[in-house]
Amino acid sequence: MSRRCELTGKGVMVGNNVSHANNKTKRRFLPNLNDVTMLSEVLDKSFKFRVSAAALRTVDHRGGLDGFMAKAKDSELSEKALRVKREIQKASEAA
Repeated sequence: MSRRCELTGKGVMVGNNVSHANNKTKRRFLPNLNDVTMLSEVLDKSFKFRVSAAALRTVDHRGGLDGFMAKAKDSELSEKALRVKREIQKASEAA
């Protein structure tokens, strides 16, 4: 399982640990990923995602999973999230 947010595409970053003596060693900055279950109000169905804490706040700010998916860029979403986005779009057009 990759360390990448399924909704925003946020992944691992690389940088340096810098000591007091200014020695530099490589390190990795890991995203704060959480396994969450989100409910789609349009589909009345729940979906499991591996999402960063920042993405969770964004989903809440945009009014839930349906509102987030409406504004999300396809390039940032995972394959699983893209399928969910298409399902939501179809259901909202039919209603």
